Amino acid sequence: MSTAKTLITCAVTGNLVKPEQTPHLPITPVQIADECLAAAEAGAAQVHIHVRHPETGKPSMEVELYREVVDRIRRGNRELVINLTTGPGGRFIPSEDDPKIAAPGTTLLPPEKRVEHIALIRPDVCSLDLNTMNSGPDVVMNTPKNVRRMARVIREAGVKPELEIFDSGDINLALDLIADGTLDGPAMWTFVLGVKYGFAPTPETLLYARNMLPRGAFWSAFGIGRMEFPIVAQAWLLGGHVRVGMEDNIYLEKGVLAESNAQLVAKARDILLSLGGEIANPREARAMLGLPGGGS
Repeated sequence: MSTAKTLITCAVTGNLVKPEQTPHLPITPVQIADECLAAAEAGAAQVHIHVRHPETGKPSMEVELYREVVDRIRRGNRELVINLTTGPGGRFIPSEDDPKIAAPGTTLLPPEKRVEHIALIRPDVCSLDLNTMNSGPDVVMNTPKNVRRMARVIREAGVKPELEIFDSGDINLALDLIADGTLDGPAMWTFVLGVKYGFAPTPETLLYARNMLPRGAFWSAFGIGRMEFPIVAQAWLLGGHVRVGMEDNIYLEKGVLAESNAQLVAKARDILLSLGGEIANPREARAMLGLPGGGS
């Protein structure tokens, strides 16, 4: 079980949850920033951020939307660790008649375009997906070459990459990237459990994945949907950190929609405290991650 303090990350809106599924999903930059600040008050030391078109609620990659969210958070909380996504731009849907041709819904972008906002805004942390996998009926593609191109921009921006791991092959790719100097080891890792056709949300999966990591690695895990809170407990028991938020799950309990991300963070905090854990504040999280502002 964990002996150090536990970092809670809150992923406040994500890319896939639709506004029709819950009226509480933050959409506008003001709503997203406010949810991040409230999550911090509830115990989150890091926030993971996607942005959306304010009018439609659909996923967006507009740099100015990211910039507004980050500026608003910084005005309210200087120490909260800000983690921006680079995941959008990797989805491919083949055409029925010619699978070489992209069908509507494909989001593939040049690697540098997927990290443009990272180079311009320079958050503390950004996600770096290593998965090429079936995702629902579609395919997500992150080839080793393209991951290297994204990693180069992230390094030049002075931003810490958070390696998002959907299956064991992703770990092997990351270990190769550490070995060849593309990424710095032992790295910051996050296990994504419960995406269909990826890692199953089970104790066995988590133990297996953890045991593949380099010595000294910083790792977190999260479960999708109803497995969100069981994985909070399981990650802590195995010495890891945790993530919750409306990106991953919109329910506080069966049939009860969470009215805010802060509610989800508070429930995770209560689970950790009930197990005997301690919650890291943003300054302590910065020290754990080797980020500026993490002094004792």
